[in-house]
Amino acid sequence: MQESRTPSPARDNTLHRSIGVFSGTAINMTQMCGIGPFITIPIMVAAMGGPQAVIGWIAGAILAMADGLVWAELGAAMPGSGGTYVYLREAFQYRTGKLMPFLFIWTMLLAIPLLMSTGIIGMVEYLAFFFPALGWWSEHLIGLAATAVVTWLLYRRIESVRAITIALWIIMLISVIGVASAGFSNFHAGFAFTYPADTFGSHFFVGLGAGLIIGIYDYLGYNTTAYIGDELRDPGRTMPRSIIVSVIAMMLVYLLLNISVLGVAPWQEIAQSKSVASLVVERSWGHVAAAIMTVLIIVTAFASVFTGLLGGSRVPFQAAQDKVFLSVFGRLHARHSFPHVALLTMGVVTAIGTFFDLTEVINMLLAATIIVQSLAQIAALVVLRKRQPTLKRPYKQWLYPVPCAIALLGWIYVYVSASTLSLILSSLWIVAGLVVFAIWARFNRSWPFAPVEVRETYIGNP
Repeated sequence: MQESRTPSPARDNTLHRSIGVFSGTAINMTQMCGIGPFITIPIMVAAMGGPQAVIGWIAGAILAMADGLVWAELGAAMPGSGGTYVYLREAFQYRTGKLMPFLFIWTMLLAIPLLMSTGIIGMVEYLAFFFPALGWWSEHLIGLAATAVVTWLLYRRIESVRAITIALWIIMLISVIGVASAGFSNFHAGFAFTYPADTFGSHFFVGLGAGLIIGIYDYLGYNTTAYIGDELRDPGRTMPRSIIVSVIAMMLVYLLLNISVLGVAPWQEIAQSKSVASLVVERSWGHVAAAIMTVLIIVTAFASVFTGLLGGSRVPFQAAQDKVFLSVFGRLHARHSFPHVALLTMGVVTAIGTFFDLTEVINMLLAATIIVQSLAQIAALVVLRKRQPTLKRPYKQWLYPVPCAIALLGWIYVYVSASTLSLILSSLWIVAGLVVFAIWARFNRSWPFAPVEVRETYIGNP
């Protein structure tokens, strides 16, 4: 084994540190909410079989907070662009070289754009409120155009992006508060709190598994700032605070939003709705108010795709900088200093993903990431505490290892609850990644065709 114990200049510091706690939290919250709850509330209610769907949102919050504490410790200690890629690179280099970070990048090239595709799909669904006669081709052409506009807006340096992000975050909050207010102004407790007679029967945990998939999907995004660590001011402070605050805040927002929606109409009607937010506002305040709120929701969907591609495009960039992925992804724009090749690539994959079914896209993106990201990252935290005890940790996980155990059990439950098709396709994708890695490693004379090279990048760094 070849070892280098001195800090390595692996990070590219040409990115601009301009994001603080407030804007970082805004980025996380915008990505967490987006259009997610507005398109998944009916799916959740149908999966759970009644108003007890709120339990799915609570379960999702618990899993998000437990996993968020994993992200907070790792992100504060290793604030480089790339998030999980950096943590897996540091933790698993001792035995398997570059395998785990390579697999992560391989998986993220599929999963991150799929997540963005759900936002585009939902946005087009709400456009049907104004254009109910949209055909298949019209819907998908609109999806392609929206993806192109998001990519164009991101095609600039981070300072110009920050103002747009905060503005879109404010619009997101207005849309959520508006729908919740409309629901509570026409609230019927009998709708929201009367459960079917067999609510907690033997089928409950089957429904909870399907509901948890939807719930955790709606919380995804609490880790967005971890992907842009090289652009955070004081990352040891900004990283954990932006993650923890955004999870707590969105948990409260989601509970209020879902209870308010459930109180407007019978759960059977909500479960069948394609634009539930428009239904709630129209039922409470009339058609004009519903039209205005629908516009805000469409903008919210746009915002979620915007912030997701902002963070996600940094993942292959960092990997290429460290020579674990194709070198072309490591290029920065000559004028604005941002990873333009990675951004354009993910924009194209996002556009392709908009042609698929929403529910299957959600299942696929979760199944693809749980093994290579979620479970592997929990293991990485444990490994790094043992392998790198001198690593500076501005934040250490509260009640360790309890949050790790909760996150581990939660992710396993989500994985086994995913659709059969998504499990098969995600497994094939990972196997394909292993094959590609073997070819790449042989060509680059890396493990397993050469001894592992240990590079503890963050030990000793200021």
